[in-house]
Amino acid sequence: MIVVRRAHAADAASIGAVHVAAWRSAYPGILPDTYLASLSAARQAAFYDRTIRSLAGWVHVATASGRDAGADGAPARVVGFVTAGPARPVRGIKPPADGEIETLYVLDDWRERGLGRKLMQAAAADLAGSGCTSAFVWVLRQNQSRWFYERLGGRVAAEAEIEVAGRPVVQTAYVWSPITRLVQAASAAP
Repeated sequence: MIVVRRAHAADAASIGAVHVAAWRSAYPGILPDTYLASLSAARQAAFYDRTIRSLAGWVHVATASGRDAGADGAPARVVGFVTAGPARPVRGIKPPADGEIETLYVLDDWRERGLGRKLMQAAAADLAGSGCTSAFVWVLRQNQSRWFYERLGGRVAAEAEIEVAGRPVVQTAYVWSPITRLVQAASAAP
């Protein structure tokens, strides 16, 4: 069974592992191989532990258990997650919306099953419930998965160059305004 729920501090280690696995899968050739190899699930877990415990953002996880995890009775395991919160400026650029989807990662074996859509729905509902009227997400321009945000109706609103591992990369902001567009698109059947 697949369940999307609010994350607990006990999920931090699994979230850190998903983050590292997703970056290593998505960014070869975009970010330096030595940087990707040096990513630490433990460091990421510590970051997400602080994030989960803070009031500044929301974290949801997608868990798989039973037959979905490979065997009946198997304990639930985190296979994806999303974080969201109030928009943050990047390098002095005013955010194009008042709510931000900060991260969305799903393990490769669990993609194309609607988990990303369900996670985006949870994040959008949190943002809308907190009073956000619009939402956006930054995506590396070279990320092949950016089509996902386009299929959800995100429109390109801005670009910015950032530095990751000493390498300049361009990121694109996809925006949903009003936020109800994202809520409705994420709720639709894939």
